[in-house]
Amino acid sequence: MELDWQKYIEIAGKFQHKAKAADRQDLRQDIILRLAEVASNNGHEPFTEGAMVRVASYTVMAYWRDLMRKPTMLSLNGELTDGDGDTAELWQTLADDRAIDLEAWLDAKRWLLGCPKRLVQIAHKRYVGKPLDRKDSRYLERHRQKQLKKYQLALS
Repeated sequence: MELDWQKYIEIAGKFQHKAKAADRQDLRQDIILRLAEVASNNGHEPFTEGAMVRVASYTVMAYWRDLMRKPTMLSLNGELTDGDGDTAELWQTLADDRAIDLEAWLDAKRWLLGCPKRLVQIAHKRYVGKPLDRKDSRYLERHRQKQLKKYQLALS
């Protein structure tokens, strides 16, 4: 059976605009191949123009169904722009759980520099798990009461 390639190209040309711009040539080729496949499997029945249009329409529908089933993937190498016009790659914006919180670290370091040395020694004892003696417990309680009064005055 002789295939009418010119007719298949004409029908495909009418349907190629229904795809995304980047995929139009691919859809056109898919329609032509699908028309040839159906015509060769048709046997000796006449392959009318209406049947060709129906096959092309089905091919367009299959294209969109396959496109919608594909998950949308973001590339970690894709670039983002912030309000200032600076660009950064997406992977650079991911949070790292092992990263040091610099602001908190600097605040803690500054607090430790102004903290009495004896209080640091008591904190180390508690961290290691050593029991506090009476003197240390009283010193810690006195320091807590002093800090509590500061915060209460600041809030009122």
